[in-house]
Parts: sequence; C-alpha cells; structure tokens
Amino acid sequence: MPRVQAGEVSLGWREWGKGDITVVFIHGNLASKDWIELAAPMFPSGVRVIGIDWRGCGESERPLPAPDYANYLMQQHAQDMLAALDALRIPFCHLATHSTGGIIAARMLLMQPKRFGRVLALDPVTPLGMAFNAEQIGLFRAMMTSKEVTRTVMATAAASLFVPESLAPNMIPKFRGGLGDVQALFERILEQTFGVSEGIWIGTPVNLTRERESGELQRRMPELHHPHLVLWGEWDGWIPPADLRTMAEAMPDCRLVFVPRVGHSMNLEMPALYAGYFGAWFGGLSA
Repeated sequence: MPRVQAGEVSLGWREWGKGDITVVFIHGNLASKDWIELAAPMFPSGVRVIGIDWRGCGESERPLPAPDYANYLMQQHAQDMLAALDALRIPFCHLATHSTGGIIAARMLLMQPKRFGRVLALDPVTPLGMAFNAEQIGLFRAMMTSKEVTRTVMATAAASLFVPESLAPNMIPKFRGGLGDVQALFERILEQTFGVSEGIWIGTPVNLTRERESGELQRRMPELHHPHLVLWGEWDGWIPPADLRTMAEAMPDCRLVFVPRVGHSMNLEMPALYAGYFGAWFGGLSA
C-alpha cells in the first residue's frame, strides 16, 4: 500500500472509486483504513474515497511516544491528516469518521473550516472527549500483551457479530453463524491491532481524557457549522448517547440517528447498511 508524507511522518493510505466528489475516511482508535474495506465496493459511483491511517496505526510510521504522549494528541492526528491532504493535493473534501476519528475530524474542521463539506460520523467520540480512569487504562495495557483480552474487548466494539451470551464477563466471544467475509476481516484487523504504537494503546485514552478535562472543544461546538449526519448503534457500549445529544443540540447543523440491532462498528458489522447511509449522504452531491 502507498504512503504519503505528512510532516514528520509518512502515513498509509488507500483509494476506492473515482469521481469529482472526494470523501476522506478517518478511522477510530486501534484501527485502520481497512475498516471500510467491505463497505467501499458498495459506495455510490462518482465518489472517490480516501482512507488514511493515523500515525502509529495500520501502515503508517510509528514514532516513539513522548513520555506524556504529547506527540499522539488529537490535535497532532488532525495536523497529520491536514498535511496528508496537502500532499495528496486534496483542496476540498467531505469526511466520514468512525469512533475517535470523530474528535480528530472536529479539530480538522475548526483548523480549516472552508476545506470541508459534509460529515458522516459513525459512533463518534464527540468534541466532549472521553474520560478514562486508571483501571480502564490498565485494561489497555493488558490488551497490549494478551490476544485473549484484546479479542474480548474488541468483540464489544462489534457486538452484533457475536452470540450475545458469549460477551458476558469471563466468557470467550463466539461468532454467530454465516458471517463469511465479515468474520475474516474482523480476524485480520484484530491481528493489525497488535502492531499499533504504545502512543495509540495508551496515548489515545490519556489524550481523550485530557480533551474531556479541558472542555476546549466542547465550548467550540457551536462553531462547527458543517452538516453532520451522526449514526449511533443501539448496542454501542462505548459512546454515551447523552454525549451525542449534547453535541447535536450544540452544533448548528447536526442530525442524530439511532440505528437498531448494531453495535459500535456498523462499517464492519453491517457494511451494506453503512454503505447505504454513506450513499444517501454523499451520493449525487455537486462537485
């Protein structure tokens, strides 16, 4: 896969489709651009989609984390993405985000508001950030060294793929039947997880907690005038719906849709459904 130089780091990227409308996909924590791989063939014609890996993830470079993880701030990820768009000669685009990609996108929108149009935000970490305590950060450390722990936690981010009873504490997650390519992709991205930088494993929850404590982005939500379609799966145990309602009320043009029978990762769990929302939001736009 190709890389693009973005300031001090080179970032992995991938392109799907051709057209005058460009949508850039910003993935979530412990993830990569590959999370839309199964949905992308079902995106509408005339839309060019670019997926870019964060620093420390996927096929991007992995800078050693600073002691305070300051080189893995949400602001840093946003600056990386803007530099990558410059290098790829993308002067204007729309954004599709997933999970922590949502707060990275918020910083991108505030830094260069005229560069972006619409936003499709799937189960986003909102501009409020998130709070992680020492025990929760300890769980991320445990995930770094245990595939079993990582599988258990990652399964909760794609709840509809598993037999519900198998997601109970002290159980081994068990796939439900008939998943085919979706199960294969889950297994592949699970393996990818073990290649990410400590700046991702620990730096992301640390820096999301800093965002929550500072309140800076929360105060600036009224400045985010870009049209947002926000999707939240009813089985998502990661993103508090109260945060999404707060965001939808504060932002001038934000529509919030609760989607039944899907978890935190519709792009992986139900790629055809995700592609349908994607096409409805971006298809047929004027260049």
